[in-house]
Amino acid sequence: MPLLNGQIPSLNLRCSPANAGDRDTRECRLPTWGADFSPFYRSTVGFDRVFNRLDALVGQEQKTYPPYNIEKTGADTYRISIAVAGFADGDIAIESKENNLVVKGAKPAETEATQREFLHRGIAERAFELRFQLADYVEVAGANLENGLLHIELKREIPESKKARQIPISGTTRTIEDKTVN
Repeated sequence: MPLLNGQIPSLNLRCSPANAGDRDTRECRLPTWGADFSPFYRSTVGFDRVFNRLDALVGQEQKTYPPYNIEKTGADTYRISIAVAGFADGDIAIESKENNLVVKGAKPAETEATQREFLHRGIAERAFELRFQLADYVEVAGANLENGLLHIELKREIPESKKARQIPISGTTRTIEDKTVN
């Protein structure tokens, strides 16, 4: 697909040379845009918080380190798996507050005694912070570190008071001019 003025038309990517002297290498970024949820306000009640969260997510930078998967493992269960090779369980902190899940990892600084000389260093061990927005009633059920993968189990448990229920209709029938009206 040809570039026109540094843009790929079908994706509307903004592209520029990565290095001033290198014309073959280009860096492309998706444009940032705001989402207009106003059409939904006409037919929804009480979803302000949801739309505010979506607005915040649209503007957030997507982090790619460390790589992770989000799986749906059942009707109301999910798993986030994060590749954390080289991190011990003491190097990782998981915090859940309201509808936010934050996973942080940091390796302790190497001392002279533990410092190593690398001929090639391909395994990243830099600090990271990943943030996930959880839906209402989704809670962390557990976490384990196995074979370089951190698995965080999530479960949605809707309280009985929030589940659908039948609402009885009350009222009396009255007669007006020989016609029955409810």
